[in-house]
Amino acid sequence: MSVASFAAAQILGVLPRARISHAVGRLADYQWPPWVARSVVGAYAMAFGIDFGECVLSSGWETFDEFFTRALRPGARPVDPEPGSIVSPADGTIDAMARVEWPGRLVVKGREYAVSDLLGDEREARRLSDAFGCVIYLSPRDYHRVHAPIKGTISRIRSMPGDYYPVNMIGRRHVRNLLGRNRRVAIEIETDRGHGRVTVVMVGALIVGRITATGIAGRDVPSGVHVFDPPIRVERGDEIGRFHLGSTVVLFADNAHALEVVQASGDVRCGRPLLRTPDMGLEASSPDSRSTTDASGGEERGVMG
Repeated sequence: MSVASFAAAQILGVLPRARISHAVGRLADYQWPPWVARSVVGAYAMAFGIDFGECVLSSGWETFDEFFTRALRPGARPVDPEPGSIVSPADGTIDAMARVEWPGRLVVKGREYAVSDLLGDEREARRLSDAFGCVIYLSPRDYHRVHAPIKGTISRIRSMPGDYYPVNMIGRRHVRNLLGRNRRVAIEIETDRGHGRVTVVMVGALIVGRITATGIAGRDVPSGVHVFDPPIRVERGDEIGRFHLGSTVVLFADNAHALEVVQASGDVRCGRPLLRTPDMGLEASSPDSRSTTDASGGEERGVMG
């Protein structure tokens, strides 16, 4: 551990992290003059290599939050066409792809996380004794909308209060149970193709003042359990949430014994396959199965902004 890293961790521990995050969130909602927008967006794009060619707009955002949560052009994030695949819900870097270990532990870069802390539900964590967990870190350059990794229905969203530690190298190294301590929103998707339940956990961080999710109005997802009756139907690639400034997504997929890993590390784009059911992939190659897929209209959808 370097002296600089240790010092940064000590400073981080005494900062008013929640107040800083909420203040930055309010600043991001400030309606800026056009010349400020041009200057800030131009500097940000140059620093992080933003590709405006894939965006619906290349200018004209009235606030920094509008720019940060910018929409992409239809087809900019095509969804893997194989119906047996679970696709990435976000752009980012895969920090971990691992089986959940008994009794409900997910190991990320040598550090253990309690699945019950990530999900905010002990019973749900016990149910995930046979599951894959995938952690995707979103950097400032990434697209910050989150999309459904699988076709199904959303019947419940749990919103959990928490801290606002950064999820960078210093936070991961020095903050115990980092992902389970920060603010989280868990979106449960009951799947249509035998995958069981797939849960997308959106984890907040320092300066990530708020998270929004489909089906819940307002500037932020209120704390508590939100039940939808009837459930919200989603196709793979449909938008299900947004980070208002960036953070991390943790994806849990049931029935790990029936899944094979397609991508376990490195950079990934929304819509690319992470996990796959091999027998469903073979089934998808038959003429009857292709006809069903085409009729559904879901498998040819690009990720929409």
